[in-house]
Amino acid sequence: MTRRLALLLALLLPSLPALGQAWPERPLRLIVPYAAGGATDVGARVLAEALGQVLPQPVVVENRVGGAGMIAAEYVARAAPDGHTALFNNTSHAVLRVVVPNAIDPVRQLAPVVILSEMPMVMLVANSFPAADGKAFIEAVRAAPGRYDFGSTGGGGTLGMAALLFRRTAGLEMNEIPYRGGAPATLDLAAGRIALVFDVALTAFQTARGGQARAFAVTSPERSPAAPEVPSWREIGVDAEMLVWQALFLPAGTPAPIRAALHAAVARVQQTEALQRKWTELGVDRVLALSPEESERYVLREVERWEALMR
Repeated sequence: MTRRLALLLALLLPSLPALGQAWPERPLRLIVPYAAGGATDVGARVLAEALGQVLPQPVVVENRVGGAGMIAAEYVARAAPDGHTALFNNTSHAVLRVVVPNAIDPVRQLAPVVILSEMPMVMLVANSFPAADGKAFIEAVRAAPGRYDFGSTGGGGTLGMAALLFRRTAGLEMNEIPYRGGAPATLDLAAGRIALVFDVALTAFQTARGGQARAFAVTSPERSPAAPEVPSWREIGVDAEMLVWQALFLPAGTPAPIRAALHAAVARVQQTEALQRKWTELGVDRVLALSPEESERYVLREVERWEALMR
């Protein structure tokens, strides 16, 4: 597979000058909707480092925070469609039309290039909270409706999406405390100022192993291979599941050869043992490199599912 991908990249790159595009002719910018240090930012920087080793130009990460992710999405949608500005986003992309109505349409104005990974969210609970496990946490919160707070990046972020699904399924009443990213929310969790944060496994397991909080459950159907000691939601009585995906998007008008060349470069590094090991260490359950066509179908399915839940 690696040999075939390398051949595809070699064939695609020389074809681009015919379009007036010696891609990439300048640095590739990955635009991240969330703050530096959060899970999405970490994932983007892991990919940027790997891509920088196979592309003739550097790959840089830029954080454009705000608007529930729409600021970054709008910036990329309106960028020149030349393959030098890409959006690195996650499952929150699926609810942008609901959370920020009457803005750009992230489904029609941004073209998926590749679905990169799938991983669970992790239920992180403050060390100071008086519960020993997930079941005890649910019982304590249910017995004191409105008493406890949870951290969120808003209804359009994965932290808020997981918390919404959790509270709705478990029948819990908690107070939402908004943050600009997962990193600042986790800092307040570690300080005991809030009781609960759902964070992506990519950073959540590091938080738990560092002793800053306790991992009470993962949102995947089964336990995560990265932390087999942590039970699934269903094991603690929550009849729901959620997998977070990460993906790259380009402006919708980007020529197909450029989109295909970027996909081939990503697929090439995704097949390397070093990057697969890195993703696994960060809590990724599945390392993927879905084609642009497969990625488009994947995103549309997720949009249909999450828009229905949000409404």
